[in-house]
Amino acid sequence: MKFYITIFFFFIVSLGVAQPYTLSQLEANFLKENYLLLAAKFDVGKAEAGIIQEKVWENPSLAVSEVNLWANAGSEVLSPLFGRYGKTQQISIELEQLIETARKRKKRVAIKRLEHRFAVYEFEELVRELRKELRQHFHHLTSLKYSQSQLIDMVKLFEQLEKQYQRQAQQENVSKADYNRVHNELLGMQKDLAELEVDAESSLSTLRVLTGIADLEIEKLLVEESFVSRTLLLPNDMTSLIADQNIGIKKQSTAIEMAKQQLELEKAQRTPDLTVQLGYDRGGNIMQDFIGLGIQMDLPVFNRNKGNIQKAKQQVDQEHLTYTALQWELEQAVQRYKNQLLKYENALNQWSSETEGEQNSLVENYRKHLENRQVTLMEFMDYVQSHRETRQSFLELWENYNNTFEELQYLIGKDF
Repeated sequence: MKFYITIFFFFIVSLGVAQPYTLSQLEANFLKENYLLLAAKFDVGKAEAGIIQEKVWENPSLAVSEVNLWANAGSEVLSPLFGRYGKTQQISIELEQLIETARKRKKRVAIKRLEHRFAVYEFEELVRELRKELRQHFHHLTSLKYSQSQLIDMVKLFEQLEKQYQRQAQQENVSKADYNRVHNELLGMQKDLAELEVDAESSLSTLRVLTGIADLEIEKLLVEESFVSRTLLLPNDMTSLIADQNIGIKKQSTAIEMAKQQLELEKAQRTPDLTVQLGYDRGGNIMQDFIGLGIQMDLPVFNRNKGNIQKAKQQVDQEHLTYTALQWELEQAVQRYKNQLLKYENALNQWSSETEGEQNSLVENYRKHLENRQVTLMEFMDYVQSHRETRQSFLELWENYNNTFEELQYLIGKDF
């Protein structure tokens, strides 16, 4: 297709600096050096620790009571505990262990496993979001890189014209108005160049943060793309891929499973837990040394956990509706971005390398014609303005084309 050669022609002239960075190299640095990713990995580790913690049983409780520090006149004489000590010593020791019924602990472990899966998906989503941001800033800087090169050439051209017209105006060979037109156009271009450099520095700052490359400059960006048609890379079954690959859909599916598990746990809460007791009593009962067993449980008379069960059921229904809404929204977004991509590509096909080459030479020819007074200053400035606008339109179109493709990859959840 014609515009691929055009893009290559646009950007190949800007290369040739030491230690260039390709997009793939920036992404490699991003995965290794980005502090947000390094910090987010701890969330996954914390979720794993939550699973480990939920697996353990509750600790038993030990109670020591009824210990007398002295004996009164009515004390019974008991057999000593050891040696001659303990003939009047009273003590009570009780050991309790909570036993959860209805597989509550396993249900909580299942919820923690789902929370871990959710944390993994959130980490993957963060990676994809930041990678998309990195790529889009790279495309933006690539566009700015060529715009800067073109604008610098234009500024140099008008600086020469300004000097010539200033000298000619002083000699009264041209009108003061013509000199002012050239001077004002130069000021406008210098303003555009300053704003472009500010815009580039903003995107560079973002890339430095994302990649950890402190010395990254616009001159070091290297375009390595083959400029093949993006639409040829799109899979035919994008809608079905959403359910399998989209991180948002995966997270919502996990949220549904978590809601179902929470419902099962709330149903299990209807069954009361048991507390098993083992007690030892010395001198506090009809037996001198008494060891007894006991069991304790709540009687589910008034509270059968109906409210929490109903709440959990509604949560399940809510998560299902959220899933349906999210899926519909994603399908519409994918279709919209796909249509945009096709329109951008059709528009880009209207440019050809021959047309751009002719425009490059025509600027120089117009300058010569201006010097030979074959065209007027207004005609020359109109053409230069038209030339700049055409180039800028192309670069904006190319940037939107690539950014739309990145949005599609992000929504689908995989690189094509």
